[in-house]
Amino acid sequence: MENKVALVTGANTGIGKEIVYTLANEGFTVILNYLFDEEKAIEIKKDIEENGGKCHLICKDVSDFKKAGEMMEEAFDLYGRLDVLVNNAGITKDQLMLRMTEEEFDAVINVNLKGTFNCIKGISKRMLKQRFGKIINMSSVVGIMGNIGQCNYSASKAGVIGLTKSLAREFASRNIQVNAVAPGFIETEMTDKIPENIREEMIKSIPLQKMGKPKDIADLVAFLASDKADYITGQVIQVDGGIAI
Repeated sequence: MENKVALVTGANTGIGKEIVYTLANEGFTVILNYLFDEEKAIEIKKDIEENGGKCHLICKDVSDFKKAGEMMEEAFDLYGRLDVLVNNAGITKDQLMLRMTEEEFDAVINVNLKGTFNCIKGISKRMLKQRFGKIINMSSVVGIMGNIGQCNYSASKAGVIGLTKSLAREFASRNIQVNAVAPGFIETEMTDKIPENIREEMIKSIPLQKMGKPKDIADLVAFLASDKADYITGQVIQVDGGIAI
């Protein structure tokens, strides 16, 4: 993957951070997008470069259509190409429907679904022109099976699946593969906040009886980003320990 360029959104924490490290280890030049906690982003960049990799930082809000487009232009201007786009940025604002506000619903849709659209729209013209590329969208098993208290998150991730399948058909003639990854319960800063008794009940519902790790997701993303996945498109691949069988 040497000399190939990958941009990962929401990549200074959790799964995104692991994806950046994994792609850098595979030889990609990585562009790390973030919005908050610049210190973490700088630390990751320094770590990658000290280990012989290449990393560039871009601070942009993916939910802002104009800013997302500017980020894609910057990426292309930097390296003259973009081989892989990983739409990982996402948020949660969990609440039962009776208590969920319009603002909480809109915020999750705007980042998780609209943000994915914004980034793909920003890159589409130039990626179609270069006639190659991989787009990997982060969905969730919650977008497949639903979850109490997450109607906004479930809707956003189900929308990502529909977006993925439609764009896979649109972009196939230009040698661009579009796939989605649907993680289950993964050990991240987000799930660390879940009370222990609820975590235990969640784990009991997983056939493999354990939560996944960010590396489980990152390894699949690296595979989909590689030449080995050139004949895979329009797929939603679950990494969930069997919870959504």
